Amino acid sequence: MPLSELKFALNAIQWINVKEDPDDLDSASLWRFADPAFVAEYPEVLRAIKDAGFGATMMEVLDTQTLQSYAAMVADSGLALAPGYVQVPLASDHGGRLERGTFERIHWFDGVRRKAEESNYFGLKTVFLAAEVDQTAIRWTKPAVGHDFRQDRLDELTDLIDEAVDVLNAEGVKPGLHNHVGTWIETQHEYEHVLNAIDASRLGAAFDIGHLEWAGISAKDAITTWADRVQDLHLKDLDLDLARRTRDGELTYERATDLGLYREPGRGDLDLTGTLAALPEGWDGWVIIEVDRASMDPVESAHHTARWVADVTGR
Repeated sequence: MPLSELKFALNAIQWINVKEDPDDLDSASLWRFADPAFVAEYPEVLRAIKDAGFGATMMEVLDTQTLQSYAAMVADSGLALAPGYVQVPLASDHGGRLERGTFERIHWFDGVRRKAEESNYFGLKTVFLAAEVDQTAIRWTKPAVGHDFRQDRLDELTDLIDEAVDVLNAEGVKPGLHNHVGTWIETQHEYEHVLNAIDASRLGAAFDIGHLEWAGISAKDAITTWADRVQDLHLKDLDLDLARRTRDGELTYERATDLGLYREPGRGDLDLTGTLAALPEGWDGWVIIEVDRASMDPVESAHHTARWVADVTGR
């Protein structure tokens, strides 16, 4: 597919996933979306994304915002919104399995309902759906290789995802399964098991190109194989030597990130343009660029990324 026809958005993650002290790799890693003070900085971040040259950003309503206040902020920025992201926790990781029809299981999907509400409020009909990111879990320390795999765990998670899909579909939102290194769905067997278990009319595929390659999976092959189900993508570039070192057991997810695993597009080792060119003709999904840890100042990173988009699309 010609890259000039693709829709690109930028996730604000350059400003969100940062070190407490950028000069000290051993300082705490911060997730600014969880910081109540960040709501005051959010408008400036969105303006910076717009000023860099992007026309859209990924939907991310803070817990401290109403839909109305978020909508006003986005309108002031002049940005459009690309699909958001929802996680499905594994019940047995949080105290035990949940029986269908119970009060506890019904409320297990409250966060999914909220994401459906947000999506509909902003006219978005797709959403990225992933297994829960748990930075205390074993796969955060041994990422990208399917560590501690158990089929019964995958079956339990598939069942929960199936119900989350029902919740979203009932609200007119179609989820795309999202692979994420460090979660219970990071390997080819794991994401293919879920896609094969749930009908294509209910669940699409929303791959992360960088996380596929980190796990040793050809993103181009994944897109080609699942071309009829790919609805949106996350795009990131990587240092493949650091990715290999995590698979060899040398580095945790956190340490690889701190050492510069993630790169701005064109500054890493992935064939991003070749991968995107594998998308089928007429594909109309979103490509959301993520630089999970910027290698430079976040504003500079956003401008670099916008220049890369301009170069590869010719616009």
